[in-house]
Amino acid sequence: MKSHQTNVKVRYAETDQMGVVHHGVYPQYLEMARLDWLDALGISYRDMEKNGVMLPVYEMKLQYLQPAYFDDELKIEVVLAEEPRVRIRFVYKIFNKENELLTKGETTLVFMNSETKKPIKCPQYILDKIHEF
Repeated sequence: MKSHQTNVKVRYAETDQMGVVHHGVYPQYLEMARLDWLDALGISYRDMEKNGVMLPVYEMKLQYLQPAYFDDELKIEVVLAEEPRVRIRFVYKIFNKENELLTKGETTLVFMNSETKKPIKCPQYILDKIHEF
């Protein structure tokens, strides 16, 4: 549906002694790509939270196909999987500089009212931005 690309250079602190990116770092990469996607739509996550909307992660899936290494330049592709309602689902692919697919992933987040902590429908202004994109 709506896709975006984020580039990341692997930092030393993100790797183990073998120079391989630790599996626990990948959720941060996905979050970076998701926030860049929102920015590209003209949506500020900070403003969204100020307006009482939170987006906690409900589900995350990762499939590690090949390792990424210290100093690699990674390309993270994020795609909106479907029209958001109460949930919003993204699909990710992470490639190295040689365009080899390293990792695949998915996240599902839930729109939540920050005061009541109850799920809500995707705000209309976000749907409008997605349709403009």
